[in-house]
Formats: sequence, structure tokens, C-alpha cells
Amino acid sequence: MKIRVDQDKCQGHARCYGLAPELFDIDDYGTSSVVGDGTVPPELEERALLAIANCPEYAIEEVD
Repeated sequence: MKIRVDQDKCQGHARCYGLAPELFDIDDYGTSSVVGDGTVPPELEERALLAIANCPEYAIEEVD
């Protein structure tokens, strides 16, 4: 599984980081980006899906 954050949609709520800090980085404004190339280890896939479902701006998507 691979995920990405659409920087144009992200509004800095940082819910994804709160749910899966291993998968996301945030800047000083709360804007999220994926760690590395966005590849999610199998043991973190459930947390990635939870982050996707909890993004109020629908800025996170599965790309694989």
C-alpha cells in the first residue's frame, strides 16, 4: 500500500499525524506530508486507512 497527501487540499488539521505519526510529517503550520515515498508497511495499513477516513479535507489518498 502507498499513500500520498494532496498539498492543495491539506488544511493543517494534523489528524493524520495524531493517528499515525509513523506515516506522516507535519510542518510548523500543521500541513502534512508522507514519510519517505509514502509506502506503508503491512503492519501500519490499518492506521493508514484510519487516517484516510479521518481527514476532513479528503487530502490523503491511497495510490497503490
